[in-house]
Parts: sequence; structure tokens; C-alpha cells
Amino acid sequence: MPIRCEVVSQDRMVYEGDADMVIVPGEMGLMGILPNHAPLLSTLKYGILTVRSQGKEEYFTVAGGIVEIQPDIVTVLADAAENVLEIDINRAEAARRRAEEFLTKGPPPDTDSYLKMEAALKRSNLRLEAARRFGRSQTQLRMTSIDSGAEKGEHK
Repeated sequence: MPIRCEVVSQDRMVYEGDADMVIVPGEMGLMGILPNHAPLLSTLKYGILTVRSQGKEEYFTVAGGIVEIQPDIVTVLADAAENVLEIDINRAEAARRRAEEFLTKGPPPDTDSYLKMEAALKRSNLRLEAARRFGRSQTQLRMTSIDSGAEKGEHK
């Protein structure tokens, strides 16, 4: 019996569906969540959220937030989240360059602006790393590997 998974960012529903396992980047490390998991509430750090369902994996970047775990549902309320396959690499690189330029000028008098740029740099680095590791070509290779392993009776 699968567990329901919902990933919501501030502006949209990023993912909604059943999963065999959900792996979230909790503040204290990665947490693997299976159906009938004990109830839990945790903060999230920047990282990759993985949804495994029927031998396939989907990857999402998560930039902070909280996760609520119940025996039959995982609800992620993320500050920012997106499917790795939707990442625009050119846009992420431009955001990283803008943030780096801003930060190299030194701390501005407005600390909130500085913290906002630090967060933007962290988020763009996460997006670029996720796209590199789990982008379209990498995901296709991984799914082919998982599918061929299943045919041979192997589990990856």
C-alpha cells in the first residue's frame, strides 16, 4: 500500500501522488519515509527530495520549509520547490552570477538584502547541482538502469 505525497511551494502544488517511499532533506539529515510511518513534524534544509514510485524516481529541489508525516500521507510545505526536470539552467546560472556579484560588493547597510542574496545564491547552487546530477539525461540513464535491473531481478 503506497503513501500519499504532496509537495507544495508558496505559489503552487509541485507534486501530488502516491509513492512507495519519500526521501526528504530533514534538518538533521535525510529521512526515508515508508507507508505507515510514525507521525512526525520536521523542518527541512536545502536539498533534494526524492519520490520513489513503481520502480521510478522523481527528484525535486527543496529550499527549506517543513514536512508533516502521517501514516498515510507526507505533506511538504516548502519555501521554494521545483521538479528537477523543470529547472532552467541558464536562468539558474544568471541568478547565481547576480547573487555572487551583489555579495562581492560587501555587506550592504540593509542586512535583509544581504541575507536575501545569500539565500538566492544557495538556491541557485542547489538548482544547478540538482540539474547536473538528476537532469533529463541523467534521469533517463538511471531509469533505464533501474528497469534493466528489475528485468534481471536486481534491485538498485
